[in-house]
Formats: sequence, structure tokens, C-alpha cells
Amino acid sequence: MDKPNYWKGKLKKPLLFTAILSPFIIVACWLVTIYAFSTLAEEVKTKILTETGYNLFILAGTIQSVIIAFLCSFFGYILAEKTGLLKSFCFEKNKLIKTLIVTIIGGILFSLDYWTFGRVISNLQELTRLTITVNAIISSILYGGIVEELLLRLFMMSLFAFCLWKLFYRKMTMDQIPAGIYIIANILAALLFAAGHLPATVGAFGELTPLLIFRCFLLNGAFGIVFGCLYKKYGIQYAMASHAGFHIVSKVIWLVFV
Repeated sequence: MDKPNYWKGKLKKPLLFTAILSPFIIVACWLVTIYAFSTLAEEVKTKILTETGYNLFILAGTIQSVIIAFLCSFFGYILAEKTGLLKSFCFEKNKLIKTLIVTIIGGILFSLDYWTFGRVISNLQELTRLTITVNAIISSILYGGIVEELLLRLFMMSLFAFCLWKLFYRKMTMDQIPAGIYIIANILAALLFAAGHLPATVGAFGELTPLLIFRCFLLNGAFGIVFGCLYKKYGIQYAMASHAGFHIVSKVIWLVFV
């Protein structure tokens, strides 16, 4: 076997996949860093401006996010291929319709956060209104729909599935991996997805109460499982589309009623 050509062939597809998504990743990471800064408590903003400066903070945050996204995209593709989670990167009408139905229902449920938790959590409604801006809407669609799905579904869910397979069913082939492995991997990735929103929650509210933690895990954990199911059943592109759609539907509702 010609090893250089072998590895070249193995690396070509994940590199191409990452390269195609790179413009969207870069823009998403830049916009979400700007948005993240705008949601910080005033004392945190002042400290950043004094110690770091706005431009350097945005640049550093963008570069860090882009590097992580690139790595997760590349290695996630490889892991997805090894665990049977990788599907043909295209859209089919029937699958897209089913995904759209799930997305509309999920987006409506997600929008109710403003009227449910917003009634009992101070500043939540005010912070929600801050997300109804061009920058916030575009960043949530691109970052949530593309970057977060690369990190949590393509990479982490695939990694969990791979590790569980090798730890408990290593004698089985990829085609024999039990369905339970994917279910557990999906739940773990969803919990990690929810936990990953805790720092942003602290930055936005200035504290972390039991109610804020419950809200974070309920919303992000539950919807994370939905995206994981779409990833497993149809492919990562459907999880991306649905995640982006959640933000579109919820923000349209807020634009009309808030």
C-alpha cells in the first residue's frame, strides 16, 4: 500500500468538508463574539475594555472559536465516518419536509421562553429583546446552525459513540453497533451542549441560580437531543438546518409579538 497516497485519500474529504464550511464558520464566530460582548454585564464589559480593548477581545475570541470549529469539523468528519453517522451531504425532499415540521414546532416552543421563564427570571425578557437585531439574528443562525452542530453533534456525539463502541462492543463491526450506543452518545452530547451555555448564562445574568441552570439544561438539552436524532437519522446537514431554523422561527415570533 502506498501510505502517502492512502493518507492523502483519507484526509481529502474532511479537509474539503471543512474548507467548504470555513467562510460560514469565520463569519459566524466573528458575529457571535460581537454579540456575546453585547450581552455581558456592564462591569464585565468595563473590565474587558480596560484590560484588553474591544478590538483585541473580538479578534482573540473569533480566532479561538474558528480554530476549535475547524478542528471539530475535520476530526468530527473522520469520527462520523468511522461510526456510521456520516451520511451523504445532500437534501432529500421527504426528509427536508419532516425536518421542517420538527423545526417549526421546536422554534415555537423555544420562543415561549420569553413568556414562561421570562416572567420569573429578572432581565430575561430584556436580554431576549437584545437578540432581535440583525447581528444577533445572523450570528445565532450561522453559529448555532453550523458551528455548534460541528462541535456538539458531528464531533462530540460521534466521539462519544466511537468511545462507547470501542469500550464495550469493540469486537463488533461498525454495522453492528447497538442503537443504544447512539442514544447514549446523543444524550451525553446534549448535556454537554447545555453545560456549554452556562458561562454565557453567567455573563448575561451575572449569577447562576438553580432556576437558570434548570432553564439552561431544559431548553438546550432537550433541543440538543432533537438535533442529535436528526443527525443520526438523516445526516449532519439536517441537524444544521433544524438548529438554524429554530432561531429563525423563534426570532420571527419575537419580532411580531415582543
